Amino acid sequence: MPIAPDVTLGKNVRIFQPELVNLYGCSIADETKIGAFVEIQKNASIGTRCKISSHTFICEGVTIEDHVFVGHGVMFTNDLYPSAVNTDSSLQTEADWPVVETRVKTRAAIGSNVTIMAGVTIGEHSLIGAGAVVTRDVPDFAIVAGVPARVIGDVRKRRGKTAQDYK
Repeated sequence: MPIAPDVTLGKNVRIFQPELVNLYGCSIADETKIGAFVEIQKNASIGTRCKISSHTFICEGVTIEDHVFVGHGVMFTNDLYPSAVNTDSSLQTEADWPVVETRVKTRAAIGSNVTIMAGVTIGEHSLIGAGAVVTRDVPDFAIVAGVPARVIGDVRKRRGKTAQDYK
């Protein structure tokens, strides 16, 4: 079943092709749009009026606040030291590693094919350039790009607005 019964959906959530998503144990708030081939795992949370584009993976421990744009093929991670097995070569289970949480703050925009490493916070109104690899926190209003992502600008300056325009 592509959308598990334990998924919490807010009012007017639009999932354009419900047979082509994998949602389980997550919550999605009002008026959010979810594209095809999206996976959202348990204990992930999506805010109101977000857009989650196709082929995106949102893993356990990710919180996306309100009005966030997530481009196509965005990948989140939740483990800083991934491994298939323990030191004794036994297969790892959920009990063998801690989930490292990630937060995307209100009105952030994440370009296509971005990878977001576990444990970072992406600031309000920030813009992540396509193909970036985000390895550290992104300040509010920052434009970041590259591998690893580095601050290259300020959203307020690019759009000709001031901080007051964003309140």
